[in-house]
Amino acid sequence: MTALAQSPTTTGIATVREPGKPAIVHTPKFDSMAEATAWLAAQRPAIQAELHRSGAVMLRGLPVVDAATFARARDAIITERAGYKEKATPRTDFGEGVFSSTDLPAVQPIRLHNENSYTLDFPGVLLFGCVTAPETGGATTVGDMRRALAELPPELTARFAEAGWLLVRNYSDLAGMPWRKAFSSDAPEGAEEYCDAHAIGYEWLDEDTLRTRQRRSAIITHPVTGEQVWFNHVAFWNAATLDEDVREVLIDTFGADGLPFNTCLGDGTALTDAEVEAVNDVYRSVTVRESWRNGDLMLVDNILCAHGREAFTGDRKILVAMGEPVPLSDCSPASAASATLYGK
Repeated sequence: MTALAQSPTTTGIATVREPGKPAIVHTPKFDSMAEATAWLAAQRPAIQAELHRSGAVMLRGLPVVDAATFARARDAIITERAGYKEKATPRTDFGEGVFSSTDLPAVQPIRLHNENSYTLDFPGVLLFGCVTAPETGGATTVGDMRRALAELPPELTARFAEAGWLLVRNYSDLAGMPWRKAFSSDAPEGAEEYCDAHAIGYEWLDEDTLRTRQRRSAIITHPVTGEQVWFNHVAFWNAATLDEDVREVLIDTFGADGLPFNTCLGDGTALTDAEVEAVNDVYRSVTVRESWRNGDLMLVDNILCAHGREAFTGDRKILVAMGEPVPLSDCSPASAASATLYGK
């Protein structure tokens, strides 16, 4: 059964909720993008209220057809742009703060994650827009991280609340992201300055290979709603999450310490495969999806809600913009950020 969760008279928008799907708002029919952006700007408080309630809101029926119209919609509902820091995946830059969602192969699904959970400030909201819908699959999946925190084993979350999580990255030209692209600097000094300023420990293995370590809180509090959430890349980048064949090749090639990404507890304790799978099981439990249609927008609260991507067939062009940057310090992190292990 389809249910109208809120009436237009109380919020200005009508939100449709169905099991297994994100909240969906069907917009009026507009004859021009100017009309659409005026409506978005007028309804921004109602859309934001729904975003804080649901974590993600799909806006369906807008005349978004390219990067330019997407940027106009972005500017109507996002007040401040946010940058993409410590880059981890390839993206196409369309200018004006508009990017492709992620330029990874169509057959490769992307697990749920919170954008830039490892940085000291991160986008508070993400905006996705569909210019070309895929033939099959390709939904931008989302999952409520308030529910995830509640469903995780309490003993596991207690350990993470105390110690945080540690991310180890190896930047090289052979695997992962080259450090020059990740830190937007051609000089080693530029990467070092960034790391020093952002609580990241680092060592040069050679002139082209940089290894970093950064400890972050695994649990934070939304600065507006006051709700605690599970907010990290612990399972997403843990070696146990990799396909077994891929993991074996990477370890054989680069060694267990040379993987592009790996994670552990903030005190350096390795996670068991069962612990990583427990997190991934919860992500699967909270995942909701809706197939893209041309013109759709989806606004995601990056703290309340994680996002991912299904594998797909056919052409797929999903644009993304990041906005409303939030400092980690505003989110009452359960453990302190550091360039070292917990307690070191």
